[in-house]
Amino acid sequence: MHLTKQIAKQFREVYFGGNWTAVSLRENLEGLSWQQATTRVYSFNTIAGLLVHMNYYIKEILKVVAGGTLEASDKFSFDHPPILSNEDWEKLLESIWSDAEKFAVTIEQLPEHKLWETFANGLYGNYYRNFQGVTEHVHYHLGQIVLINKILAEKTE
Repeated sequence: MHLTKQIAKQFREVYFGGNWTAVSLRENLEGLSWQQATTRVYSFNTIAGLLVHMNYYIKEILKVVAGGTLEASDKFSFDHPPILSNEDWEKLLESIWSDAEKFAVTIEQLPEHKLWETFANGLYGNYYRNFQGVTEHVHYHLGQIVLINKILAEKTE
């Protein structure tokens, strides 16, 4: 298996299941209401905020791969329109799943030599580092989402 296909596979698995840790984003969001997704637990970010944050970087990397410039800023990575209904929540989830699949397909289609090229302005290493970094970033925040879900479940019991 080509390295680009393996990176894409690992990325898909953290989103949609089948990874080594047996924990996925889709599984942990299944059945979650928009109210739960927007509930602040302690001083943690909301689940919806974490999803927007993760997706922000995916969208920014996709822009660079398409030939654009890197314009990402951490200060904007949690910004999103309010989620005030199930429709808003479902729209966000559809966007998350769609962007994740687009990201995986983009990685699969890259020639393997591109992985070792400098990413954007060189501040963030090569393409490989950024693709793997995004997957690690999702795993990190997935752990937070799992914990927030557990706390929310205890509060409703």
